Amino acid sequence: MSEAFHVFQPVPVPNLAQELPGIGEGEIVVIRSTRRKRNIAAYRQGGRIIVSIPARLSKADEREIVPEMVAKIRAQEAARRIDDSVLAQRAVDLLRSLAPEFAERPTSVKWSHSMRERWGSCTSVDGTIRISARLEPMPAYVLDFVLFHEAIHLRFGDHGPEFREVLARYPHAIRAEAYLEGFEAADAAHRAPLLHK
Repeated sequence: MSEAFHVFQPVPVPNLAQELPGIGEGEIVVIRSTRRKRNIAAYRQGGRIIVSIPARLSKADEREIVPEMVAKIRAQEAARRIDDSVLAQRAVDLLRSLAPEFAERPTSVKWSHSMRERWGSCTSVDGTIRISARLEPMPAYVLDFVLFHEAIHLRFGDHGPEFREVLARYPHAIRAEAYLEGFEAADAAHRAPLLHK
């Protein structure tokens, strides 16, 4: 195989954790490629930031370049990030159009960068909804599906027949569920080889 995968483990440097949050959680993966001669690429895949570098690049250059590439990816993501207030308005708009009989409204809707196993959560007691930041780069119909799903939990605490009946009103429900299932399958497949290297 011409590529080696490893989780980026920099030499301890003061404040590096501030420069590269998520480094200890395996969010950043560096691929050293013998096919790559000069250029360096960085992209988001499966919840991780992948940085592909030439195999011959020195460790010192890697420690310098990888944080720069990670910063560029995060800056691009921040530029297109949907503000929490816009996220909350989207949830309210979805309830108004698809469940007009609901009087319940979220008190807040916020992105969560710590959610790795679930797409969203709703605390009906205080009306708060948290949405996984992994949804940020996904198509709008997928984000709206998760928002609507969590907003329905303001009334129904489980996934019983009444919940499913309301969720089925979302026009792209089947497509969105398929997208999320495909994403999770690809993420699991991508993650497995990294655990064995």
